[in-house]
Parts: sequence; structure tokens; C-alpha cells
Amino acid sequence: MTQEYKEFTVLSRDGASLILHHRPAGLPEVVHWGAETGELAEAELRALVAAGARQEERGTVDAIWQPNLLPTQGDGWAGRPALLATRAGAPIFPRWITREITVDGCKLRIESHDAANQLAMRSELELLAGGVLTLSHELVNEGSGEVEVQHLECVLPIPKNADHLSMFSGRWTREKAPQTIQMPRGAVVRQTRRGRGGHDAPYLQIASAGVPQERAGELWAVHLGWSADCTYRTDRMSEALTLIGAGELLQPAEMRLGAGGAYRTPKAWFGYSGQGLDGLSAGFHTALRAREQHPSTPRPLVLNTWEAVYFDHQPQTLMRLAELAAQVGVERFVLDDGWFMARRDDTKGLGDWEVDRAVWPDGLGPLAALVHELGMEFGLWFEPEMVNPDSDLARNHPDWMLHNAQHVHNPPAGLSWRSQHVLDLANPHAYAHVRQQMGALIQELGIDFIKWDHNRDLIESLHGQRPGTHEHTQAAYRLIRELKQEHPGLEIESCSSGGARTDLGILEYADRVWASDSNDAIERQDIQRWTQLLLPPELVGGHIGPATSHSSGRTLDLSFRAATSLMGSAGFEWNLLECNEQELQQARDFAELYKEVRGLLHTGVPVHAQLLDPALRVSGVVAQDGSAGLWTIATVATLEEALPERIRLHGLKPHSRYRVRVREELGKAEFGWITPQWIAQGDLVLPGRLLEIHGLQIPLLWPGQALIVQVEEVPA
Repeated sequence: MTQEYKEFTVLSRDGASLILHHRPAGLPEVVHWGAETGELAEAELRALVAAGARQEERGTVDAIWQPNLLPTQGDGWAGRPALLATRAGAPIFPRWITREITVDGCKLRIESHDAANQLAMRSELELLAGGVLTLSHELVNEGSGEVEVQHLECVLPIPKNADHLSMFSGRWTREKAPQTIQMPRGAVVRQTRRGRGGHDAPYLQIASAGVPQERAGELWAVHLGWSADCTYRTDRMSEALTLIGAGELLQPAEMRLGAGGAYRTPKAWFGYSGQGLDGLSAGFHTALRAREQHPSTPRPLVLNTWEAVYFDHQPQTLMRLAELAAQVGVERFVLDDGWFMARRDDTKGLGDWEVDRAVWPDGLGPLAALVHELGMEFGLWFEPEMVNPDSDLARNHPDWMLHNAQHVHNPPAGLSWRSQHVLDLANPHAYAHVRQQMGALIQELGIDFIKWDHNRDLIESLHGQRPGTHEHTQAAYRLIRELKQEHPGLEIESCSSGGARTDLGILEYADRVWASDSNDAIERQDIQRWTQLLLPPELVGGHIGPATSHSSGRTLDLSFRAATSLMGSAGFEWNLLECNEQELQQARDFAELYKEVRGLLHTGVPVHAQLLDPALRVSGVVAQDGSAGLWTIATVATLEEALPERIRLHGLKPHSRYRVRVREELGKAEFGWITPQWIAQGDLVLPGRLLEIHGLQIPLLWPGQALIVQVEEVPA
């Protein structure tokens, strides 16, 4: 619902509202962003402004209470300015006049002008399905001299009672580790300077009234849809409302606008929830699933060859693996790193995207043809943005690298990372080279899927004489978009040495992300849970790895590894040729179960229980109509008490009756003491209300064990 008045615009949808107050001078003020307000008369909107106003205009105003869309010093804002720019070395203090406001459904476009500073601003807001608000700004230089943009950030106000702040950090193989603190006072920023999000990316900034709960309490959150350097910010000023926001982190001299030049910010995604973290997830998932480019076909069961063979590519072995994968039920076979020139380890070949005939004498055509004949999609690994110094590309075109030329061969300033450097895709010759080589292979082999990797940070990234991270990132987006346009049906996964690039910027173009290089299911329980706080499970790849994880050395049961993989976009990263018959049967059972339940998992509403025991993990999905649900109840350590807490199943219809059962196709969970009666009898029927308020008594599960619990509505 949209309401337009001369002084106000109200956007309301799916539990959230945004109210803007348009004044004669200045940008619109944000009167309200949060819970849905319902339809309001103009008189009520004026009264709402008065209810929050500081004082009459004739009084002395040293600070603002109600910030506008881009608060700066000239607005009386003492926090971090939303715009910081200079012209000819002198600071710009903007004074905006709104030229035009255009409303189209739940989309709002605001065009403003600053005549004295010869600037224009175009702000775009859209309230999406799920109540998620997107916001972006575009600054245009309408003068003759150059404007340098230090930063331009998207911000919104939140109530003063939001007293906690949650963000994420992590490292390789341990991405998306949550951190919650008291809301810091003052203007505070958290930044990434890796040229990609990084394994320690803030990912999502959540302000909450109290410590965030799974299914209760108010939350306000922001995510920046950008795949490079970012700033996440909070401004808790004593004399004004608190702000949260985010923007691209620009390097000095990176964004210089000549006459007519423009800088458009990445899109910031703002989410509000009155039902805790699950409400926040439900909103983001709904918004993402409503996108035109969101995957619309069932997510295939994947086998990726990385942890199966690593660099040991033997064509006959891989063909036998493909045949066995098809027998198990795999639908997408992906050949990972090691197929191209000189690629026997990770020190050579990046940039030379030609099949190594020393290893594949007949090329990849026979393998791709076999995979397609077996009814599977064929996928191939690339790392298009990278180059090894030991490659023909680097030897022939050293000027194509995105580095400080003075220091590229002089560590530590020219630091190599995994024996590779970055290819400057903003260089049109480098871009054309990669596009041509990739396009030729996609066409020749009928490639259905690309695993697009990005295995290092960007350091001293220079495009010519200026910082090049922004232009390189935009070029990477453009390359993905053009390859998909030229090859309809092609899907692309964003991998960045695991989960270092899982933002909504890359997902404007890619079809899923790789959550982590860790296939340790203990670590994956948390990595997937928190990645899926923002992203629906169909966008998050998670595979069954070998019994002993290559990243942690931990050995876990196949049933637990399978149960963890089941809750995302599932597959195998495992040499099935080494499996015994029992393991192969479990793999077949897993494939059948995944195909049975993926329609529910990849369209349903996320539900999580509020737990006391830190060793427990409970993740569930309930159908949109409440007719069914599926939960994994898992342990990542020893449970604290001999009688564990009961697990409540949320999100079901209170007065409908449900049949509850444990799915044991993947193997029975191991536990001690006694077997609860509902598990032993195998058939329990209860109303949804009782499953929520009373819950299910679980057994004393051993560490690294999981129950898969399915509920289905019983016809009346």
C-alpha cells in the first residue's frame, strides 16, 4: 500500500512501513521506519510529526531529532555524515531542494538539486515483498570541475530503545560467526578492506531491543549488496535518533566525477521484524524469492570433484565417478580445479583457460558428453578474476594485473596470495580474453553450471594510477551477466575460498553461493544457519564431505553429514568410488530424501527454537500454508543435562493435527539412556498448538548426531 500526500509519502507492505515527510527545503525526513502503521490520514501524519518533533522552528536548533535520507553537518547532524565529498580540494556542504518525487506502486524516486554546489541526487527506495526496503543514491556532478566522493552511504533511523548490536565475523572455514554487543555510543564503523567481503565480513548488521531472540522482539537490520570493500555504521548520538546504515568503502581518489559524471551506491537492504530473527529471515527470504532472476527449478543434487580427487585428474577415474554419481541420484556433476594448462597444483595456470591435453588428451568433450548422456548437468570450475605469475597470460601481459606495478614483485607490498595475483577485469583487453576463453568452453562443452571462485584478497589494487577495486567489481558483475545472457540456462555459483563473497550484490547475477570450504558438519551447522539468516536455503550450497574433514580433521558419521547438507542446496564433495555398499545405499537414500523434501525446504518459512543448551542446534522449515514441516535437531557437543530440554516446533497451524515421525533413511541417530516413546512408537499425532507450547522430548543425543523430524497435517 502506498499513500501520497503533498507533504508525505507512506509505503506499507507485509508488516513494515516507511513514512517520509517532504519539506520545502532539504531532503525528505524519515518519520518512521519499522512496524506497519496501517492507512493514515494526512492530519494523522502531521500529528505523528508533532509527536516526535523537538521544538518549533523559531527555536534555536543545535541538532536534529528527525534525520533526513542523507544527514550531514548542515542539517545539524553531529554523527558521521552520510555524504562526504570535495570539489577542487574544498569540502562540499550540500543544501538540497527536492525537484521531483515519483511514486510507482511501492517504488519511490526522489530527485534533488543543489544549485550552489552544482550537484544532483537521485534516491531510489522500494518496499519489497516481505517488508524489506531497498535504498540507493546516485550523485551527479552538474558542474565543470571534478568532484571526489569520499563516501556516500545509505542510512535509516531506528528507535532509541534499540540497545544491542549484532554483526558477524569469522575466518576461512568458520564464516558467519555472530557477535552481539551493547549498542556502542557515538559514530562507529565496521569496515572490510579485502577487495571482497571476506570471511570476516560484517554480512548483516542487526539492531535490537534487547539481545536478539529467535522468534520474539523487534529488530532493524541492514545488508549492503556489494561484493568488495564495505562500511557498516551506527550512530548513537545522545541528542538524536540512532542511525544504522552501510555503504561502499572507497579508497582515496577512487571515485572522481568529471563534468556529468555520476556515482551510484550499491543497494542497501533494510529489514524490520517484530518477530525476532525468524521474522527477519522470513522477510528477506520472501523478498529474494520474489525476484525475477531467483532460481525457479528444483535445486539439483550436486557432486563436486574437489574433495574427491583434488588436482589428480585421471579421465577414466572421473568418468567412472560420473557413472556412479548418476546411479546414486546426482543431477549435476561439477569438475573442479585442475583441468586447465599446467594445473597440477595451485601455483600454475590461472588465466590460461584452455584444457590441458597432457592430462585430458581428448579434451573435456567426452566427459561432458557422458555426463549429459547420464541425464546430469555438467559444471566446470573457473577462477576468472585471478592469474598465476607462472602462466602464459602473466608472462605475455604483465600489465593486465590489478596491482601496484612498482611493488608487484617486491613483497610484502606486492604480496602474492596462494601463488596468485588479481587480473584487472576493468582492463578491456583482459576482460575480452577471459570472456572469449570462457564463452568458447561453455559453447563447446554445453556447460550448464560454473563454480566461480575468488581465492584471495585484493591488495594495492590499481587500475592505471587510481584504485581499481570498484571498477574491477563492476566488471566481474558485467562478465557474469553477459555470459548468462549469451548462454541461456547457464547457472553460476559464487565461491570465494568458501563464503567470502555471499552478498546480495553478487546474487544479483549468480544463482547460489558456496557457504564455506569447510565440509565439517559441526562447523557447517552454524555456518549454514547464519548464512541462511539472510539467504534462503536454496541459494546456499552445502555438501556431504568425506568422513574426516580436510579442514578440521574431525571424523563424523555419514548420517550427521547428510542431515546437515539436507538443509541447504545439497550435494556431495566426496569420492563415491571409495564408498562401501552400505555408504552407497545411504547416499542413494539421501538423494531420494532430498528430492522428496526440497520443494518444502526451498519454499518454506524458516523456524528456529529458542534453546538453553549451547550444544543443541534446531533448524526447521514450515510450508507457507502450514501443512507440513521438517526439522533437524542436532548436537555439536555433549549435552549439558541427562534429560535434555523439549524442542518446540513453531510455525504450525494451532488447531490442525499433525503426524510426527523421525526420518531414519540416512541412519539412526546414536543416543544414550532411554528412547522417548514418540520415537519408539514411530507415529505421534498432536495439534500444532501443543507441538509449539509443549514440544517433543528428545533423547540424550551423542555429540555429532542429528534427528530429522517431519510433521504432516492430518486431514480433518
